[in-house]
Amino acid sequence: MRALNMVVCIKPVPDSQYWDRLSLDPKTKLLRREGIPIIINPLDKNALEEALRIREARGGKITVISMGPPNTVEVLSSAYALGADDAVLLTDRAFAGADTLATAYALASGIKKSGKFDLILLGNESLDGSTAQVGPQVAELLDIPSVTSVEKIDFTDDNTLQVRAKIEFGYMTIETKVPAVLAVTKEINEVRIPSVFGALWATEKEVKTWSADDLGANQKKVGL
Repeated sequence: MRALNMVVCIKPVPDSQYWDRLSLDPKTKLLRREGIPIIINPLDKNALEEALRIREARGGKITVISMGPPNTVEVLSSAYALGADDAVLLTDRAFAGADTLATAYALASGIKKSGKFDLILLGNESLDGSTAQVGPQVAELLDIPSVTSVEKIDFTDDNTLQVRAKIEFGYMTIETKVPAVLAVTKEINEVRIPSVFGALWATEKEVKTWSADDLGANQKKVGL
């Protein structure tokens, strides 16, 4: 049974308890998020939980990666508390105002820089955008398969996955080779509560921060 290198993409989203304070910038048409607490996108927690379960069964390493402002470090610390091994924050003013494609480009660039991977997991959609576009876009940019609306993952062998994907009025079973991108739904698992040990572990761990220049990113493909 081969150990896997897994990447979990995490999006910082405004805490829904404070959505009444969100407003739209009349010029840029972007959400004003200043002063509003951020949390891990709920479905990305399910993605991390599934990676943790795979690591418990097979061994391996989990790297969480996110694109956001500097305070996203707090969100990635929460991922450490849940059990992630490594964390990378892509943060740069050049990334601000990104749509899904620009976000996917930055994430794909960060994933390439982070090293070899077997599996990329993320939530099927985000709480604030709900486009469900980033997972497939990351996969296309990395030239690997993707499956969306994943509610169950099984391994046929070390290099083959059989996944159950939710569709209207039912599901379909799909087989794919790794590396692959899987976008998961809330039905896939129940997220664990961080342990005291996990909270202590998080205080000792460092979040790597990479800028657009660190990624060697094309400035025309990031941000607004």
